[in-house]
Amino acid sequence: MSDDQTWVPESCTLPSQQRPLRLAEFDDLFATALLAQQRLSPTGLRWRLDPTAEAAARDLIDRESCCCSFFSFTLAADTDTLRLDVQVPAAHVDVLDALALRAAAGMTV
Repeated sequence: MSDDQTWVPESCTLPSQQRPLRLAEFDDLFATALLAQQRLSPTGLRWRLDPTAEAAARDLIDRESCCCSFFSFTLAADTDTLRLDVQVPAAHVDVLDALALRAAAGMTV
């Protein structure tokens, strides 16, 4: 996966040197737990995850919410998957697009 981070907004407070590590955490989640991805709207995305990844997903989105407060994450258990909805304001659709591309590239299914 490309390490090009030009899509990371200036409003992200995560130190630059930690950003590749955070992206690697998302890539790992996508590679190990992502079962499906659905674009709900230009500003909304849904990921279906393996339920065994709940603790890792919660930890990751909690930390991501701290440095990129424009994200809104909603995590909920469905019958056989974990549903993670991601929302951003219209000004940050490019960030959501970049994550969707990373997720699609890393999905194991």
